[in-house]
Amino acid sequence: MPRIQLLHLAHARSGDKGDTANVGVIALRPEFYPVLVEQVTVDRVTEHFRGICLGGVERFELPNLGALNFLLHNALGGGGTVSLKTDAQGKVLSTAMLRMEVDVSDEIAAAAHATSASAA
Repeated sequence: MPRIQLLHLAHARSGDKGDTANVGVIALRPEFYPVLVEQVTVDRVTEHFRGICLGGVERFELPNLGALNFLLHNALGGGGTVSLKTDAQGKVLSTAMLRMEVDVSDEIAAAAHATSASAA
C-alpha cells in the first residue's frame, strides 16, 4: 500500500482562537474525502503534533464540504497576545498538517499523482 503526504490529497487552512489552533483539511477531490476520514484520525493528529499541541485534539467531519476540521487545544503558548511563539496564531500548522503521511490504495495514489501533475 503506497504512503503519501496528505498534501497530495488535500489543502488546508489554519488559524486561532486564543490558545486553540484550528486546522481545516479539505479534500482536493470528492473521492479523497473517505481517505481523510479513515486516515486523519484524532490519534494520528495528536501524534503528528506531539510537542506542539499540549492539550486535546477534537475532530469534526464536514462531509458536505469534503473536509475535516481539527481543534488543537493548548497549542499556541497562550495565544497571540501573550505567546512567545514565532507563529502565535497557528498559521503554519496547516502546512505542518499536510506533511502527515497516509496510507492509500494504488488507485488513490494514481489519482493523487494525476491531480498534483495537473495543478503544476
